Amino acid sequence: MDPVDDLLRTIRSEGAGVGIEELTPPRRLTGDAALTLLAPIQGVTELADSVVRVGETAIVRGPFTAHSNEHTVLLVAAYNVRGAVAHRLLDILPPMLVLPDSDDCTAMRDFLASQSASCASGQQVVLDRLLDWLLVCTLRAWFDQQPAAPVGWNDETLGPVLRAMHAAPGRPWTLAALADTAGVSRTTLAERFVKVVGKPPLTYLKDWRMTLAADLLAESTSTVAAVAHQVGYADAFGFSTAFKRFHGVNPTECRTDCRA
Repeated sequence: MDPVDDLLRTIRSEGAGVGIEELTPPRRLTGDAALTLLAPIQGVTELADSVVRVGETAIVRGPFTAHSNEHTVLLVAAYNVRGAVAHRLLDILPPMLVLPDSDDCTAMRDFLASQSASCASGQQVVLDRLLDWLLVCTLRAWFDQQPAAPVGWNDETLGPVLRAMHAAPGRPWTLAALADTAGVSRTTLAERFVKVVGKPPLTYLKDWRMTLAADLLAESTSTVAAVAHQVGYADAFGFSTAFKRFHGVNPTECRTDCRA
């Protein structure tokens, strides 16, 4: 299991604000979505301290203002990011990133631009899926440029352990079982984990389970006991206690608040 897969699969567009925007001086474009994608089709766009040109895609976290000194046409897509796992992605991303399109991204961006003006049946669903691909394509390219992120995944000792925990969070992991996965002693694993990741392996596992649990509660109709089992807890009581300690609210309150 790749950690980038875990983060990116949580970002989905469902009628996200997507369309073509034209900027003619002195008009400015503003936005305040959790995540916004901007891709010039014509002209040059200025965002904060960065310039975005045709053939480049910008992803902005939070409020922004875009302006141009010439007539510019932009593909703009705004995302409302929901869920605990998705917010982990926001914590990792810089306030703004600008990347040149890869071959795959260029083809998808151009096709998305052509489809945005169509009025065919089911067009919003088509745009949502195309937008998902362009966003993921751009973020994947950014992650590929980060040699040290996510922390620990390329570590010879910790990589197998992190992949195992993410692939099977509901498994009854123990420190001994995780050490066996790494092929080292429990002491070696624990010391290495704290040094590289910043916390013990079982603490990291608990944090990941609680993050997944919040999304499962918000996005499904599963009972609290069923969610507890999915993330590795034998009973709902122990799960609820751990959940409230981590999130500050109990699972039922979280389900109501997150859905709202």
